[in-house]
Amino acid sequence: MVLIPLIRDYIDRMLQDISGMKVLILDPQTVGMVSVVYSQSDLLRKEVFLVETVDDASSSRASMAHLKAVYFLRPSSDNVQKLRRHLSAPRFAECHLFFSNILKIPQIQVLADSDEQEVVQQIQEFYADFCAIDPFHFTLNIHNNHIYMLPTVVDPPGMQSFCDRAVDGIASVFLSLKRRPVIRYQRTSDVAKRIAQETTRLMYEQESGLFDFRRTENSSLLLVIDRRDDPVTPLLNQWTYQAMVHELIGIENNKVDLKEFANVPKDQQEVVLSAVQDDFFRVNMFENFGDLGMNVKRMVDDFQHLSKSSQNFQSIDDMAKFVSNYPEYRKTHGNVTKHVALVSEMSRMVEERKLMQVSQTEQELACASGQAAAFEAVTSLLNNESVSDIDRLRLVMLYALRYEKESPVQLMQLFNKLASRSAKYKSGLVQFLLKQAGVDKRTGDLYGNRDLLNIARNMARGLKGVENVYTQHQPLIFQTMEGIVKGRLRDADYPLVGNHFQQGRPQDVVIFIVGGTTYEEARSVALYNAANPGVRFFLGGSVVLNSKRFLENLGEAQRISKSSTLL
Repeated sequence: MVLIPLIRDYIDRMLQDISGMKVLILDPQTVGMVSVVYSQSDLLRKEVFLVETVDDASSSRASMAHLKAVYFLRPSSDNVQKLRRHLSAPRFAECHLFFSNILKIPQIQVLADSDEQEVVQQIQEFYADFCAIDPFHFTLNIHNNHIYMLPTVVDPPGMQSFCDRAVDGIASVFLSLKRRPVIRYQRTSDVAKRIAQETTRLMYEQESGLFDFRRTENSSLLLVIDRRDDPVTPLLNQWTYQAMVHELIGIENNKVDLKEFANVPKDQQEVVLSAVQDDFFRVNMFENFGDLGMNVKRMVDDFQHLSKSSQNFQSIDDMAKFVSNYPEYRKTHGNVTKHVALVSEMSRMVEERKLMQVSQTEQELACASGQAAAFEAVTSLLNNESVSDIDRLRLVMLYALRYEKESPVQLMQLFNKLASRSAKYKSGLVQFLLKQAGVDKRTGDLYGNRDLLNIARNMARGLKGVENVYTQHQPLIFQTMEGIVKGRLRDADYPLVGNHFQQGRPQDVVIFIVGGTTYEEARSVALYNAANPGVRFFLGGSVVLNSKRFLENLGEAQRISKSSTLL
């Protein structure tokens, strides 16, 4: 539980040393950062009786002199201006100001000048400027995520804002880990290079004193790579619990919105999936759908047994024991209902969209070779009335990424069929994907057919067979981790920034994916860490993708590219 305790510790330190009743004031970003690691009951235990956003606090004029205000905000110029207005007419007896990243000297001066009534008790920097959704997985939730696909000249301020937020988040992760890394980036990505260079400038020049930690025996590494180097992973259907929920329903800051689904109980319309708060989820988050179904059934059986025994009171002591255990009983009941609702809805969607057929073809496109059979399978699914538009589009994209050079004629036939079968299909979107992430643009060995070691590994897997046809795909990040651990990551493909060199195998590695991570990759990192205790990998990105979000980003980038060429 590495990243999560770091953020929890920061929040503990904010709240525990301030006695009495408190209001916690957050901005839209820090709301997510706090909510993934701290529950409402955790806040109540720290005497936090009210949580407001900084915008709500700005619009309210009601005096709350009986409360002490704890602000936890990103150090943006916008937030500093809002704080300035709060301090000029304070509503609270005391204000304790905590910022999630480095505060600039002029910003501190503005706050000091605004505090005429001397309500500010302290100003501190707590480096929690990222959302720690899992122990080794973080996201920055950057809203304009499509911008990484565009040339800088299309939107220079937008690109600068995107890169600034990435640099801030990465810096915060290393400050919380107390490390200053050697920095490398993917050579074929201009945006990865820019973020790597700006991060180096911050850590080694602008704020070198802040990052001057005691040298550890094995240095740490930051590797900045581009989502477009592996466009396959975010396009695939998923069959392990956490990844599948995000693909079919959607997870945002560990919350799942089930309001659209008719058969879900009212008290389960928004549920939390957290490895910290939910033992069943922690144990099963990486399990495949078949095993998950069996484990949910076992949990239901156990709960039914508990329910029967709780109704069979033999004495006053039995009743007293039940009452004392009732909160735990209710929590278990809520957990059972939640997981049954999720698995039931996903089962219905799998059947409705014929996802087992679709996914088998997807996995063959990603992992096996055989162009003729692939063309036939994709064509058959395009003609299937039960296959949804988004599934048709993903199948053609996966075929195009795999066989763009081998079968241009068949590819054009699939483009035409897709356009005729899918009314919502945006013309040229598959071609735009190939322009962004085709074979000529990629660095990594995505299909394991360039490098002899990868070819041999794929042959061995083919001879041995696969345990589960739906989960045979291995994201490219696995090869990247292997390359780092075994010292095989080529300098020509992943250059170092500046004159800082790796000394031996790194102990802590942060892989930051510009354009977003996936839960399949997060699972790969967690399992790799469990099997290789000598090194810790952390995965971070601008957002957490599912196929819907990836396609939305692609479509928005295509729309902007078209309009900018018309100007």
